[in-house]
Amino acid sequence: MDNLNHILVVDDDDRIRSLLKEFLNEKNFLVSTASNADEAKTKLKHFKFDLIVLDVMMPGKNGYELTKEIKKENCPPIILLTAKGEVENRIMGLELGADDYLGKPFEPKELLLRIKNIISKKVKIDFGKKYSVGKAVIDLNKMIIQLENNLRKINATEKKILVEMLSNPGKTFSRFQIGQLSGIQQERSIDVMITRLRQKIEIDPKNPKYLQTMRGSGYVLWIE
Repeated sequence: MDNLNHILVVDDDDRIRSLLKEFLNEKNFLVSTASNADEAKTKLKHFKFDLIVLDVMMPGKNGYELTKEIKKENCPPIILLTAKGEVENRIMGLELGADDYLGKPFEPKELLLRIKNIISKKVKIDFGKKYSVGKAVIDLNKMIIQLENNLRKINATEKKILVEMLSNPGKTFSRFQIGQLSGIQQERSIDVMITRLRQKIEIDPKNPKYLQTMRGSGYVLWIE
């Protein structure tokens, strides 16, 4: 059991909770369930989860509110489930820190593919190892980046951002998420920090190849 990925399913619908638990158990996942936000928070305190499947429309605290609350801490990836398919709602969920979004009704097989996609992308960071991004070599332990013949130091805030981005290559981080990770609230200050990181990672920071801006969404780190 210890080697199985542990998933928390949060939904006020008993039928959906039971269906997903049975389906994901059959696919070799360990599954816990919660019927509301408070129950979910209690389980998050006592167990380590690899991913949360979270219904948006719940009585009491809804899925958006819970996402915003738990993303302030070191929270596992979140897939939001909702009957609302409007673009605005999808964007709001992603801006709050959700990793993916699936509209109800949905096929369990599609949810399974999304779960596997997110879990497979997550990389466990080894602080004793150096990470290459293009020609830049990042040493998180010594907090330095070597780009060709230049050594550049990174500060604690930049290190936090790099750890998350290296753990999730190809994932777009919204300014809100970066602000939560870094403790920086002003969007302009977040942009400045990303610009500084680019100068340490990119050969041509004005035309970045790896640390890119996703227009209207945030920032993403690509690793070859």
